[in-house]
Order: sequence, then structure tokens, then C-alpha cells
Amino acid sequence: MLLASALSLLAPIMLVAQSSTQSQSSPAELVKAVIYNELHPSEATTHWKYQLAKEVDGKKELRTVVETNSGSLDRLLSVNGKPLTSAQKSTESGRILKFSRNADEQRKAEQGRRKDTEQCNTILKMIPDAFIFAYASASGNATKLTFKPNPSFRPPSREGKVLQQMAGEMWVDLRQKRLVSIDGSLINDVKFGGGLLGHLERGGQFAVKRAELAPGDWEMTELNVNMQGRALLFKTISVQQREIHSDFERVREDLSLAEAANLLLRQTVVASKNMPTSAD
Repeated sequence: MLLASALSLLAPIMLVAQSSTQSQSSPAELVKAVIYNELHPSEATTHWKYQLAKEVDGKKELRTVVETNSGSLDRLLSVNGKPLTSAQKSTESGRILKFSRNADEQRKAEQGRRKDTEQCNTILKMIPDAFIFAYASASGNATKLTFKPNPSFRPPSREGKVLQQMAGEMWVDLRQKRLVSIDGSLINDVKFGGGLLGHLERGGQFAVKRAELAPGDWEMTELNVNMQGRALLFKTISVQQREIHSDFERVREDLSLAEAANLLLRQTVVASKNMPTSAD
């Protein structure tokens, strides 16, 4: 799913107020409409091939990702800025081929993807009730809203307890009523089980940025997470993750996993031919 940011200055707030009309929806109504659209996207399916630069706790990886109706397939290109060795490339090719031919692994991956989607949807559904929203500023078709914890919100889960202590801002596309970005930070420690089961420290940050790549198709382009805490009394939690999604290219909507695998393998062969000869 989700960065710290300053509140808007008085001038842009006044500008929004002056340009508002009586028919303008309240911030809460706008957010409800946005969340509804995020939970009920267009049935039209668009798949993409893109570059994923990911950094988790200091380790950097670059991958090519290809989306299909049966899930995504990726190929590791480099680690900490260093291209893979011949042996590592061979291992990656074997992993891709094995996955594209193994129904059990595909089924497990699909179950994981569905679980992630369900968790994301659960969090989205809580957003309208978890926060108090206010108009802040506008730029073209986009409007910025600030949010802070709603004291009346009763969190039904651990995810809800995190939202309950978060404040920040979000940008929404007014024309389509879609989420453009969300940037939040923890304003208090979050304790689980009175602190016995763990906690997240105040100041933790979460941010997501998205872009419309095709009409009505909004995709994540950037993710930043920086959380600190402890779990089960002793284990230190340190989640520092950043993702950049770029170089999007549209692929066929009916692309199969086998075809995605061939696409990734062909790309590697071409890249290898274009690279200068060097010792691994």
C-alpha cells in the first residue's frame, strides 16, 4: 500500500475557498468517491512491462517486470548497481522457466497476490472513517487534501491502529476521482497488545505516487516506507523500502506466463549481445 509533508500555507487555502462553489462536495464526500473508484476500477485490463528499482534495508535491486492475467513475472538485472555474473544470469533464466511451467508455484503466487489485494482493499475501506479531511490547495485537475486522525474512529485491526496514528496529505484527480498520491507519517507510537506484541515508533513514514498510464489506468510509480519499532519484545523492526517503477511499455492483454518468460529471456539475450565483453 503508504510520507511526511508540510501543511499548506494560508494563501493557497484561501484561493481554494474563493474558487469553491456551493455545489462542491465536502472533503469527506470526495474521499469516499475516490476510495469507491479505487475499489471498483474499470473492468478493462491493461498490462505493462516496466523497470522496477527496489531498495530494501540498503540492498538495491533492478528488475524487469512483465504483467499477465495470471500474475507478474520478473527478471533480476543487477544487485547494488552490479550486473549479474554469467552464473547468476543462468540461475535467473532457470528460475523464470521453472515458474512459467510450474502450476503449483503459480497457484501459490496467485494466492499471495490475492491476499495482498485483500489487505490493501481492507485498508482503503477504512480511510474515509479513519481520518478527518480538509481541502488544502489545487493544481489543474488535482486537489490536495490534508488528513489527521479521526478521534471517533475505532480501529478493527492492526492496520487500523496504524492509520489511527497517521497524518499527512493526499492528492486526488478531481475529474476521475482517483488517488494520485498519499503521504503520511506516524504522529504517535503505535502499540500492539499494550506494547507486549510490539510497536512502531513515532515519525515512521509512508508514501505512494501514481500516474495515469492509459485512460483510466492508474499505476504506482513510486513507493517509500520508513518504519522503526520492535516486535515480540525483542526483535527490532526496521523497514526501509523504496520502489521506483519506470519505462512502462504496454504488452498484450492476453499475454501468457510462458510468453512473458520468453519476452524476458529474449531481452536478456539482446542485452548480453550489446554489452562489452568483460570477465565476470
